[in-house]
Amino acid sequence: MPKGFFHVPKAVNEPVKSYAPNSPEKAAVLAAYQKMWNETIEVPNYIGTEEIRTGNTRNMTAPHDHQHVVGKYHLAEKVHVEKAIVSALEARKKWANMAWEQRAAIFLKAAELIAGPYRAKINAATMIAQSKTIYQAEIDASCELIDFLRYNVEFMTQIYNDQPKSVSDVWNRVEYRPLEGFVYAITPFNFTAIAGNLPSCAALMGNVVVWKPAATQVYSANVIMQIFKEAGLPDGVINMVMGDSGMISEVLLNSPHLAGVHFTGSTEVFNDIWAKIGTNISNYKSYPKIVGETGGKDFIIAHPSANVKQVVTGIARGAFEFQGQKCSAASRGYIPQSLWPAVKDLLITDVKSMKMGSPEDMSNFITAVISEASFDKLARYIEQAKKDADAEIIIGGNYDKSKGYFIEPTVIVTTNPKYATMETELFGPVMTIYVYEDAKWAETLRLVDETSEYALTGAIFSQDRYAIQEATLALQNSAGNFYINDKPTGAVVGMQPFGGARASGTNDKAGSMQNLLRWVSPRTIKETMVTPEDYRYPFLGE
Repeated sequence: MPKGFFHVPKAVNEPVKSYAPNSPEKAAVLAAYQKMWNETIEVPNYIGTEEIRTGNTRNMTAPHDHQHVVGKYHLAEKVHVEKAIVSALEARKKWANMAWEQRAAIFLKAAELIAGPYRAKINAATMIAQSKTIYQAEIDASCELIDFLRYNVEFMTQIYNDQPKSVSDVWNRVEYRPLEGFVYAITPFNFTAIAGNLPSCAALMGNVVVWKPAATQVYSANVIMQIFKEAGLPDGVINMVMGDSGMISEVLLNSPHLAGVHFTGSTEVFNDIWAKIGTNISNYKSYPKIVGETGGKDFIIAHPSANVKQVVTGIARGAFEFQGQKCSAASRGYIPQSLWPAVKDLLITDVKSMKMGSPEDMSNFITAVISEASFDKLARYIEQAKKDADAEIIIGGNYDKSKGYFIEPTVIVTTNPKYATMETELFGPVMTIYVYEDAKWAETLRLVDETSEYALTGAIFSQDRYAIQEATLALQNSAGNFYINDKPTGAVVGMQPFGGARASGTNDKAGSMQNLLRWVSPRTIKETMVTPEDYRYPFLGE
């Protein structure tokens, strides 16, 4: 048992390396990239003490060179998913009772492994498997995941330290117990940090996890498992399974031991999971905790007082970094008529200057979208915009999937504020802009709020403080992360807790103490020092 009130290292955000020419970090990541590019690996299912290879495999390829195979992963069958539940519940017997500082030490070590010996490897894996530029890989796979691991430990101690009032003859305390059962973690392709955080934050709080990474992210997910194992995570605490999503979810959601779901992905899939949990609600030992971060149709609105260069940079970075494949990416813009000519000219100049190609060439700002399905969806919307009378493509609009899934950064201008690409989440490098009359500022704020079912991120650019205040109030329900004079992407752990409401999720704020609270079940303990021995109260006397 612990014999001290231990203090964890103060959480600090990991500095982002520059990867400037001739820097040691650039040389290291290029060497790792080339080594990994020229070898093929097999990714097993990690279940308890076993690495299970079923022989039923799928290839892992790079989106920017989809014929190049970097490995294969093994698909689990129903029996393996059932085995993962058994393994998790068996591991829970020890893990749930492990002293908190021992759990903390594992994930603090994992953070330092990423910061040091695994940095080049996890960045290179993310560049290869998800076609991220080195900067996007660095801020995601290295820095954000490190931040999650460090800050979650600090948040855990803050939670444990929150205790009720006691008096001299009654000692009150609260235990923050892990959930009774297992947590099902479902992670997306676009952020390696999310893939690492969703299972690990639940595990940190004493839970056991069955984790299903996205098929297009398995390559870098495998590196995460290697790091957790080297950090000393016991077998069975986090079990990683891959395969048919429907089958895996059916098995896990039907288990009476399901205690929670930690999800990032599409709104439609999350809705389906919620419905299935509702259908099965009487079968569970306890009500499952359901946490989801889902879709977004994120906005930038410029006030007539806005700085043109700042607006253009916000659009260029917010819409086109990582090919717009961020749930926070800017995808609809509202620009006043008075600024539009200058914004248009500078935006065209900036986008035309963006180079596109493999992330191995670090002069490229744009690489490939994640898959052929994504490519085809984006191409359909671009082609439709070319035909529609109320839309005009002012830059981009070309695409090519002969070698990789490349979509040019594309800007559509529409005269219809409810045009399809103003409302539909595309998840690609397509930005749609509506030009509004300056005098209709307040009306446009209402338009921003009413246009989308989502409410994830949004940004206002303005030099007028009254306008900023007006927008902040008018758009209070339109975005869980709201940015003033900045792009609507790039939330930092410990600084901007991330999550949205409406169709964007449960807004449980990844990167904050609020999220970790979802993975505990508090127990209040009251200890009385001198126990009454007579049922009679004074009021009963004559």
